[in-house]
Amino acid sequence: MNITVINGTEKHGVTYRLKEMFLAAFRDRADITEYYLPKDCPHFCRGCVSCTIKGENTCKDAEYIVKIDRSLLEADLIVMTSPAYVFHTTGAMKALLDHLVYRWLPHRPAPEMFGKRAVIITQCLGAGAKSAAKDIKHSLSWWGISEIEIFTGALMGDIVWERLSEKKRSELTQKVKKLSHKSAQTDYTKPAHTNLITKLKFSVCRLMQQKLHKNDPEYLDGKYWAEQGWLGKARPWKQL
Repeated sequence: MNITVINGTEKHGVTYRLKEMFLAAFRDRADITEYYLPKDCPHFCRGCVSCTIKGENTCKDAEYIVKIDRSLLEADLIVMTSPAYVFHTTGAMKALLDHLVYRWLPHRPAPEMFGKRAVIITQCLGAGAKSAAKDIKHSLSWWGISEIEIFTGALMGDIVWERLSEKKRSELTQKVKKLSHKSAQTDYTKPAHTNLITKLKFSVCRLMQQKLHKNDPEYLDGKYWAEQGWLGKARPWKQL
C-alpha cells in the first residue's frame, strides 16, 4: 500500500502531531512518502498557463510538480494536512494546488484519481478549520476524487500542543484515532466509488472538450480526452 502525504507547512505543531497519530496505524504496512511545503514546492504558480496549453513538463517548476504529481498518482491513499491561516489553507498548499490545475476535470484529469481515497487533516484556533479543509477538498474533488474524509480540530486558548489541556489533547487524540481506525479498515485493493456529482462534472467537461476538439484537433486538452476515449463511451471510473 502506498500513501502520499502533503504537509501544508514545515512546522511540527498540532497539525503535524495529528497527522502522525493518523499514520501510526499504517506505519508497519504501507510505504509512506511525505512532502513538506514550501520546501518541496518553493515557488508560486505565476499563472502562465503553460501547463494547460503546452503540457505540465513546460512549467517553470516542473522539477517539483511532476515529482509530486507522480507520487499522488501512485498513492492508494492521499493525506493532505494544513493548519488554518486566516480561515484558509496555507499559502504554500494553495500554491501547490494552483500548480496542479492541469489535473482538473476541465483539463487533463488522471484516470487513476477517480479510484482514489483522500483524508484531509486541519486545525485552527477557534473557527476556520472547515473552510481550510474546503479549500483542499475543492481541488481534490475536481481531480476526480469522490471519497474524501475530513478531520477538523478547533482549538481554544492555545495552539501549542504542550500547552493544551490534558482533556483537549485526549479529545483530539481519540477523534483522530477513530478516523485512522476507519481508514485502516478500508480495502484499498478496490477502487473508490465515483459519486454522481463527479460524474455530472465529468459530463459537462466532456461536452466542452468535444467542442474544443472538433474546432482544433491539436488542442492539448481535447486531444488528451480523445486519446483516453472519453469523447466516446469510455469513462475513467470504468477503466480502473
